Amino acid sequence: MLRPPRRLPRSLRRAAATAAGPGRRLLLSTPIFYANGPPHIGHLYSALLADALHRYRGLRGAGPGRLSTGTDEHGLKIQQAAAAAGTSPPELCERISGLFHQALTRAAVSFTDFTRTSEPRHQRAVRHFWGALRDGGALYKGSYEGWYCTAEECFLPESQLAERRDAQGRPCKVSSETGHQVHWSKEENYMFRLSAFRDPLQKWLRDNPHAIAPDPFYQRVLRWLEEDLPDLSVSRERRRLQWGIPVPSDSTQTIYVWVDALVNYLSVVGYPETHGEWWPAAHHVVGKDILKFHAVYWPALLMAAGLAPPERIFVHSHWTVRGQKMSKSLGNVIDPFACTGQYTVDGFRYFLLRQGVPERDCDYYDEKVLKLVNSELADALGGLLNRSTALSINPSNTYPCFSESCFPKVLDYRETKGMGRASAEDYEFVASVASLPLQVASYFEDFQIYKALECIALCVRQTNSFFQRHRPWKLDRKDPAEQLWLDTIIHVTLECLRVYGTLLQPVIPHTADKLLSRLAVEPEERGLSSLTFLPRYNGKPCPFEGRQLGPDTGVLFHRLEKSRQHQIETKKL
Repeated sequence: MLRPPRRLPRSLRRAAATAAGPGRRLLLSTPIFYANGPPHIGHLYSALLADALHRYRGLRGAGPGRLSTGTDEHGLKIQQAAAAAGTSPPELCERISGLFHQALTRAAVSFTDFTRTSEPRHQRAVRHFWGALRDGGALYKGSYEGWYCTAEECFLPESQLAERRDAQGRPCKVSSETGHQVHWSKEENYMFRLSAFRDPLQKWLRDNPHAIAPDPFYQRVLRWLEEDLPDLSVSRERRRLQWGIPVPSDSTQTIYVWVDALVNYLSVVGYPETHGEWWPAAHHVVGKDILKFHAVYWPALLMAAGLAPPERIFVHSHWTVRGQKMSKSLGNVIDPFACTGQYTVDGFRYFLLRQGVPERDCDYYDEKVLKLVNSELADALGGLLNRSTALSINPSNTYPCFSESCFPKVLDYRETKGMGRASAEDYEFVASVASLPLQVASYFEDFQIYKALECIALCVRQTNSFFQRHRPWKLDRKDPAEQLWLDTIIHVTLECLRVYGTLLQPVIPHTADKLLSRLAVEPEERGLSSLTFLPRYNGKPCPFEGRQLGPDTGVLFHRLEKSRQHQIETKKL
């Protein structure tokens, strides 16, 4: 009989404790995407959140990191989709998995690993994991009956069902959350003793209040653990489900698709041999619809197999389209290939990460993308770079010198009268930019990337106001005092742009590279550990001062034009 741990085994506690610190390894992961249909922007959003975290960590020089993604290729839904398409499950998965790989590559997602659950290395890991559950007494065979949702690949309790009418007007039961139809199923399956893990799961969450973020989702999981926690069916009869991994030593059963899929987070790091080099230093990025699988079932399964839960689970909400849920039947599924083509890769990355708020559903429509990207990337950021590097303003095409007499250091910026050319407003603005890297770091740590981008956009606007306020184009270059002030204005502006370009690398990598190259910032100067803003203001040397700017590559980000279509349509398979 299984005796669930009151606390994690000492070896697992030690692994969790030593996972923190500089130079440590970290696995960041997206969900593996279900291969029954092509990618949409919800999939891309998950991947971009994980990619931005992965890229940001690389800029910090935080230690070895991996970003895993891939496709979930087993289950009844795929078996049925293949039959409906007149093809075999392996052929369908090969095609759909290829579309996901292509979409993520095109969107500049910097994944290091792409797992397919049909791969031998993954199937071997799943069989070993099943053996660990069995040997630990976590499994038993029993008769199970209930309402099964093929679309979600899970049984649902009566409390999560609603009465509806099907297309023929007949009464039927559906999932109250998703609207997917359910059917009554009675089978003899293997069961996982999930009910035995309520206390260990609650203790794990109490001891790790940041394990699930943002906090509303952490609170949701705690509430779930106060409710009924019935044992979980973890296999299906093979006569019903052939497309999956057979249960070891029982060819009449197929391993439940979610157990199979969740093990990808272990198989990617070499389970069962070399996973200890990475696990449990793992951060999962998941949609709220699969939170229970990742925050209740997965940690319990890991504990039962003698492994620690992942360090953190970052949860995000969904995208609607003009206020409606994305649905094939409504014909409003947004195709990421079309979006990155119309709005550019960086433009669409910026939109999703700037507008996506993890705690609540976000709405997509074309006009919103155009307005945001044109305003913040083309006009504000691109315009600022263009104005401050124009030959009419900066004929020497250099990073000009900063004048301490024009912009002296002060203890209280409200008392700057007669102390130089800079105003109290200028000091306030410079203080905002100086605090920006730490603000951005804090927001990335808390999975609030949109807030980091909000702060950057605000500082870009302040820099434009600074530039406009002092009108450098009106200054007389022949007057030495005016020349000093002109150079200082440009120096401060370029320093701001250098900070923005550095901080935007995880979100708009191509545009940020173009900006930093124009400022002649070398690749080894683009990390966060060496990011200091306006060192000359603090009496320290600036390595960029006097440096020749990089070649003029033209407009930083071209304004987007309105498409003739009001809506981007889904590409047909």
